[in-house]
Amino acid sequence: MSLPLSHPALLAADPELAGLVAAEERLQSDTLRLIPSENYVSTAVLEASGTVLQNKYSEGYAGRRYYEGQQNIDKVETLAVERARALFGVEHANVQPYSGSPANFAVYLAFAEPGDTVMGMALPMGGHLTHGWGVSATGKWFRGVQYGVRADTGLIDFDEVRELALKERPKLIFCGGTALPRTIDFAAFAEIAKEAGAVLVADIAHIAGLVAGGAHPSPAPYADVISTTTHKTLRGPRGAMLMSREEHAKALDKAVFPGLQGGPHNQTTAAIAVALHEAAQPAFCAYAHQVVANAKALADALLDRGFDLVSGGTDNHLILMDLTARDVSGKIAAKGLDRAGIVVNYNTVPYDPRKPFDPSGIRIGTPSLTSRGLVVEHMPLVAEWIDRGVAAARSGDEGALSAIRSEVTDLLSTHPAPGLPLT
Repeated sequence: MSLPLSHPALLAADPELAGLVAAEERLQSDTLRLIPSENYVSTAVLEASGTVLQNKYSEGYAGRRYYEGQQNIDKVETLAVERARALFGVEHANVQPYSGSPANFAVYLAFAEPGDTVMGMALPMGGHLTHGWGVSATGKWFRGVQYGVRADTGLIDFDEVRELALKERPKLIFCGGTALPRTIDFAAFAEIAKEAGAVLVADIAHIAGLVAGGAHPSPAPYADVISTTTHKTLRGPRGAMLMSREEHAKALDKAVFPGLQGGPHNQTTAAIAVALHEAAQPAFCAYAHQVVANAKALADALLDRGFDLVSGGTDNHLILMDLTARDVSGKIAAKGLDRAGIVVNYNTVPYDPRKPFDPSGIRIGTPSLTSRGLVVEHMPLVAEWIDRGVAAARSGDEGALSAIRSEVTDLLSTHPAPGLPLT
């Protein structure tokens, strides 16, 4: 493989690592990335992530640092904060959390004590580890109670959620998750949280870009706290934000620093600011709506091919497929699709009888392919590839998988990915 000239200093200093970066660039260029939590960032976001802001330590907040020489850093962080507040319509924003899980940990530190009851969606039903699930620290240090979805519809039963909340009286109620293909009813959760006396936390890590682009309802009028990553549909760097009403600002800021972390990653803060600026442009609104349109078209095409989709389809960027009727595990299907150049992740489905590391489903999404310019008209072809790929994975037909990979590469060669230096 020839190494790109876009990283000359890296190539000179560490050819081995440069080769791995080049291989990853080629992989991201040549494969159809359908993992719903992944995306492509712009060249501007990449450049911001690699600036000399990396060289600064900046414990504290703008105007209240423990280090001198912060004249420019304060402006960078303030810019990111102001852009977050404007884009999401919130009173307060903290852009310092290192990632989504630490951001959620900060919420616990701000509002709960060890042993308190917290409530979230069960992980096998589509929730997140940090919403009080047992194997997470949030489920070990706090008493986690979980709600799920109906077996017959795959949808949240709000009567059940209300009954559980009033019975358990949790300090926190989380809504949102990692495998939810339907619109989150923030108003319904807010009503339940108010009745139960709980703080409502909307974890919009997956849908933040859709919210910013107006393709999903916003939690801002309803949630006490909003937690999100800044990558995924928002197309920013690997970071996170906490947003809230002003009354919770001090508690959240104190929980992030000094409660859980030291100096922020200033280069990431800068890249977040760039991503938020990009997300405020009309083109991003069109992108967010295209993500949803593509997902719905892909879901329809998969349904036409007889696939079983949890909840029967999607309202957002994500599709959860149950492969039980195809007589193949999610793990075998995902690994076969990977060899076909289609990158997905195997995933549990609600009421899954299989183990989490070898589950019945796969999870797919449309953020990355939409960033490459694929549209609704391409989705039947993507569904065909998935159909052929799952069948080939089940039968072990490597020739069929190789043929699909060639077709994928041919299509993607005419739809270059943002941010990649390859020509």
